[in-house]
Amino acid sequence: MEKEDLKILNKGEEEEMELQGYRLCRWRLALVGLGVLCTGGFLLLLLYWMPEWCVKSTCTRTTARDAKVVLMRSTIRYFTFHSTKYYWNDEKQNFENTEWNLSFTSSRRLFFGVNEIAVKVPSVFKLLIKEVLNPFYIFQLFSVILWSADEYYYYAVAIVLMSVISIATSLYTIRKQYVMLHDMVAAHSIVRVSVCRANNDIEEILSTDLVPGDVMVIPSNGTIMPCDAVLVSGTCIVNESMLTGESVPVTKTNLPNPTAGEREEEADSAYNTEGHKRHTLFCGTNVIQTRFYTGELVKAVVVRTGFSTAKGQLVRSILYPKPTDFKLYRDAYLFLLCLVAVAGIGFVYSIVLSIMNKEPAKTIIIESLDIITITVPPALPAAMTAGIVYAQRRLKNSGIFCISPQRINICGQINLVCFDKTGTLTEDGLDLWGVQRVENGSFHLSEKNAYKENLVKSQFVACMATCHSLTKIEGQLSGDPLDLKMFEATGWILEEATEEETSLHNRIMPTVVRPPKQLLPPEPAVTPEQDMAAYEIGIVRQFPFSSALQRMSVVARLLGEKRMDAYVKGAPEVVASLCKKETVPENFAEVLEGYTKQGFRVIALAHRRLESKLTWHKVQNINRDHIEANMEFLGLIIMQNKLKPETPGVLQDLHQANIRTVMVTGDNMLTAISVARDCGMIPPQDTVIIADALPPHDGQAAKITWRYADKPYKASLEDVCHIDEPKTQELYHFAMNGKSFAVISEHFPDMLQKLVLHGTVFARMAPDQKTQLIEALQGVDYYVGMCGDGANDCGALKRAHGGISLSELEASVASPFTSRTPNISCVPSLIREGRAALITSFCVFKFMALYSIIQYISVTLLYSILSNLGDFQFLFIDIAIILLIVFTMSLNPAWKDLVSRRPPSGLISGPLLFSVLTQILICLGFQILTFLWVKQQPWYTVWTPLTDFENHTEEDDHNIQNYENTSLFYVSSFQYLIVAIVFSKGKPFRQPSYKNWPFVLSAGSLYVFMLLILFYHIENIDEILEIVCIPFEWRVKLFLIILVNAAVSVLVEGVIDLRRCKWLSCLCCPHKITPKARYMHLAQELSVDPDWPPKPTTTTEAKPRPENGSTYQIIINS
Repeated sequence: MEKEDLKILNKGEEEEMELQGYRLCRWRLALVGLGVLCTGGFLLLLLYWMPEWCVKSTCTRTTARDAKVVLMRSTIRYFTFHSTKYYWNDEKQNFENTEWNLSFTSSRRLFFGVNEIAVKVPSVFKLLIKEVLNPFYIFQLFSVILWSADEYYYYAVAIVLMSVISIATSLYTIRKQYVMLHDMVAAHSIVRVSVCRANNDIEEILSTDLVPGDVMVIPSNGTIMPCDAVLVSGTCIVNESMLTGESVPVTKTNLPNPTAGEREEEADSAYNTEGHKRHTLFCGTNVIQTRFYTGELVKAVVVRTGFSTAKGQLVRSILYPKPTDFKLYRDAYLFLLCLVAVAGIGFVYSIVLSIMNKEPAKTIIIESLDIITITVPPALPAAMTAGIVYAQRRLKNSGIFCISPQRINICGQINLVCFDKTGTLTEDGLDLWGVQRVENGSFHLSEKNAYKENLVKSQFVACMATCHSLTKIEGQLSGDPLDLKMFEATGWILEEATEEETSLHNRIMPTVVRPPKQLLPPEPAVTPEQDMAAYEIGIVRQFPFSSALQRMSVVARLLGEKRMDAYVKGAPEVVASLCKKETVPENFAEVLEGYTKQGFRVIALAHRRLESKLTWHKVQNINRDHIEANMEFLGLIIMQNKLKPETPGVLQDLHQANIRTVMVTGDNMLTAISVARDCGMIPPQDTVIIADALPPHDGQAAKITWRYADKPYKASLEDVCHIDEPKTQELYHFAMNGKSFAVISEHFPDMLQKLVLHGTVFARMAPDQKTQLIEALQGVDYYVGMCGDGANDCGALKRAHGGISLSELEASVASPFTSRTPNISCVPSLIREGRAALITSFCVFKFMALYSIIQYISVTLLYSILSNLGDFQFLFIDIAIILLIVFTMSLNPAWKDLVSRRPPSGLISGPLLFSVLTQILICLGFQILTFLWVKQQPWYTVWTPLTDFENHTEEDDHNIQNYENTSLFYVSSFQYLIVAIVFSKGKPFRQPSYKNWPFVLSAGSLYVFMLLILFYHIENIDEILEIVCIPFEWRVKLFLIILVNAAVSVLVEGVIDLRRCKWLSCLCCPHKITPKARYMHLAQELSVDPDWPPKPTTTTEAKPRPENGSTYQIIINS
C-alpha cells in the first residue's frame, strides 16, 4: 500500500485514526456470496462480527479521494464517525472535521444538518438482534440445538432460560442507559431563538434550525445555550457548571473588534475555541444575565452545532468511551483459545473412538460436538462479570458511583495516582491570611486585614474592591471564591444597575462599589454638597481573567474624578513584570518565595493613573495591553488554602502500599511544592529539583536549567563539583510548570520519560497538559489513577485508567467514577475494591477452567466405554454446583488495608498457569485412578440392570447407569468443590472465605448433600441422578480418594502461592529477569547513570538528533 493512500484524522488527539479508501469489487463480492451459501450463513455472521474483514473481503484499496464509501452530495465527500462528520478537503488532500467555512455558506444548512444532539434510543427489536448475534449467544444456540438432538432437554431448557434472563437483563440495562442519556440531552435542547437576518430583521426560529454563521440574539432574561457561539456585542454572565464542574458564574465579553481599534493579539488571529474561550458561549451552559447598550442587542455568532459543540463532545465521550485495553481480558481470550484446542483434541478422539466401535453417524456427530460444548462453558461470561457487579454494588454503598464497570478490575492495578490540589487535596475555599502593602518601593509589615480607617481610601483597597468579576444573582454576590474572599475582606458594598436604570442611559451602566459609612474616616465638610457626596468607584470596563495571561484588570473611576484608574490583579511574577521597576521592592522575590514555601497562595496588585484623554467610549475599545503597562506595584494579598484533614492519612496509606502520588495543579509551583511537603507527598528529607525549560529563541536551542528548590540558586563551578547533590540511594523529586512541560515535551521527548519517573509536582498546568501528563505516565507503563474536582480535570479523568471525580455536576459525567465524599479517602477504597474484583476474576476464571476440564476428563473417560454423564448429572453439576459456587465465591469483600504487593495483571503468568496446570493434573490423576480402580474391585462386572445390587430400573439406552459413571460422578462432583475452596483466595486482597457466609453456606450444603448420597442409598435421588448402588466398602474407598485429592490440592496450591513461589520464578527464568514495565527498566538504567539526577546550576540543551538517538547534551555553567 502506498503511504500517501493512508490518511490520518485527528492526529495527536484522543480520536486519532487511520483512514484507507476502499471501493467495491464485484468478483470479491460474488466469492463472498458463494461462501455464505456454502457455509450455511456462518460466513455472513463472521463478517458481521468482524466489519474490517467484511470490507477487506468485498472491496479493494483505493485512494481516499476515490473512495466511494465517503461520497457525498455535490462535490463534498464525507463520512460520519462517532456522530461527527468529516469532509474531504481537496486542497489538503485529506479529510477534516466540519468547522464553519465561508465556502459552505450557500449550502451550510444542507451540509451541517439539524442542530441537535440526538441520542437515539434503539428499538427493542434492534437491540435484541444485536444482542442475539453476539458470538457467545450464537455458540449457546448451537449448544442448545446439539443438546436437544441428543435428548438433553432439561439442561438445554436451563441454558435457554439463563440466556433469556441474561438477554432481557442486558436489554433493560442498555435501553435504560440510552433513555437516561436521551432525557439528559433532550432537556432544553429545543427552544425558540431570535436570529438576525438581512437588513437587521429579527426572525424567531427553532434552535434545531441554527447553523454555523447565524447571528443569534441572546435574551436579556437568560437562556440555555443550544449551540456554541462567540459573543460579538454585549456581555454575558454564564454558569458553566455543565462543562467545568464549578458553579461559579463566569463573565463573557464580546470578541475584540480590530476595526474599532482593539488591536489585541487575539483580535488579529483567526477565531479558535481554545484561544477565545472567554468570548465563547458553550452549548448547554446557562446564560444568567446579559448587559447591553440601549438599542444594541447582545449578539453571538453560531460557530458549532450538534455533536461538534462542547456539550456534544461530552455526550460523545459517554456514547463512545475509550476502549479499555487490559491484559486480563486479552489473556482470557488466549486461555479460551487453549480450551478450544483441548476441545479439538477431544473432538478428534471422540470421532476415532466412535468409528472404531462402529457407532451410527448421528451418534458420532453429536457426541464429538458435545465435547466442544463441555470444554467451553456457556456460563463463563456471566461468571466473569459477577465479581465486578458485586464490587460495583459495594462501591455504591461507599458513595462511589461507576459508569464503566470494566474499569473496576483495572483499578486493581493502579500504582500511581495524580491529584489536583485545590478542592481535592486542600479545601475549596481560601481564607485571607493577610496583606502586605508596598509604598515607595518597599514592603510594609504584613497586616491581617484591610479594615483600617487609613486604608479605606488607599489604592490598595480600591484595587481589592474593584478588580474582580463578581456579580449579583438574585441579590446575592456570586463569583470566583478568591474574588469573594478578597472583596469581603474590604467590607465594601457592590451595587449593579437595574434594567430600568440601564434603559435610561445610552450605555451599559457600570457596577459601583463603595465602603459603608462607618468605615470612612470623619472629614469636615466644606459645603452641604460635599457632605452629601459619597465615596464610590464605578467599574467602567473589565478585562476578564485569562489563564494564559495569568491576570485580570479593570478600568474604574472615582465619583467626581475626571481621570480613570486601572487596576491589575494576578500572579505575582506576571504583575511585577508589568510594573515600573522602581515601584517593585528589591526583596520582592525573597518575600514571595517565603510565602509560597509556606504554602500560601499569593496574589499581587498594581495600579495606574490613566491619561485624561481616555474617555468612556475610548476605554470600551482600547486594547488591554495599553492599560496593563507602566503600572505601580501596590503589594500582595496572602491567601491560605488549608489541607483537608483526610489528605495526609490517605497519602500515607498510598505510600505504604507502594503507590506513587503526583500533584497536578494550576497553582504556583512553590506553593504546590510546599503543599506537597505539608501533606507528605514529598518527605522532608527528600530533595526537590526544579526543571526550568525555555523554548528556542534568537537562534539558541531550547534548554533546561536545573535548580534545587531548597538550595541557593547560584553557585560557582567549584561549588557544583562538591555540592551535596542527592546520591542514587537518596530520593529526589522533579517539579516543573506547564510552560516547561510543554517545552520538554516538544524538544526533549527522551528526557520527558526520565522526568515523569520521578516527577511529583506539576504546577501551572493547563487542562490539556494534564491529559498529556497522564499519557506520558501511561507511556512508561504506569497504571494511572486521577482524582480531581473540576472541569480542568475532565480530560485527564477520562484518559486515566481510573478517574475519580469529586464533583457530581454534569461535567464529571464522563468520568468513570464519581465520589459523593468530597475528599480523597475514596481513592484507597476504589483501589482496594479493584484489587478484590481482579483477584475474584482470577479465582472465577481458574475455577471455570478447572470445571470445564474436570467435566471434559470425566466425559472423555466415559466415552471410552461408550458411556456418558446423564442429563440430570449434567444439570446438577452445571446448575446446583457450578452456578451456586461461582456466584457466591465472588462475594468476598475487599481486604481492609492496602498492601504493597499488587495482584498480577494477567492470566498468562508463571504462578497462575502453574496453579491451573497442577490442579488439572491432580484431578486427572485421581479420576483415572478411580476409573481404573473400580474395575479391579472383586464385585465389578460390566453393569446391567440385572447386576445392580438394589436398583430395579428399566433398560438404559445411553449406558449411563454403570459403576464407572457413578464413581466418576462422585469424585468429580467433590473435585468441583475442592478447587472452589482452593482457588477462593482471601488475604491480602480479599476478606477470608470463611467471612463470606453465602459461600460457606453454599459449599457446606453441597458437601453435606454429596456426603449424604455417597454414603447412603436414597432411591429417589439415585434414580433422578441415574447413579447405581455400589458396595459400602467402595463408598469408603471413594471417600478416601476424595480426602487425599483435597489434601494434595490444598498442599500444592499452598506451595505455589504467590508469596512463596520464588523458586518457581527461578525455575521458569534462570537468567536475570528484565522488568517488563518501562518505568522499572528506566529506573534500572538511571540507577547506574553517573549524570543522573542533573546537578544544580547545570543546563541541558536540545540539539539535532544524532545517530545514537540522544536529543540533548548536558552543559555545566560556571
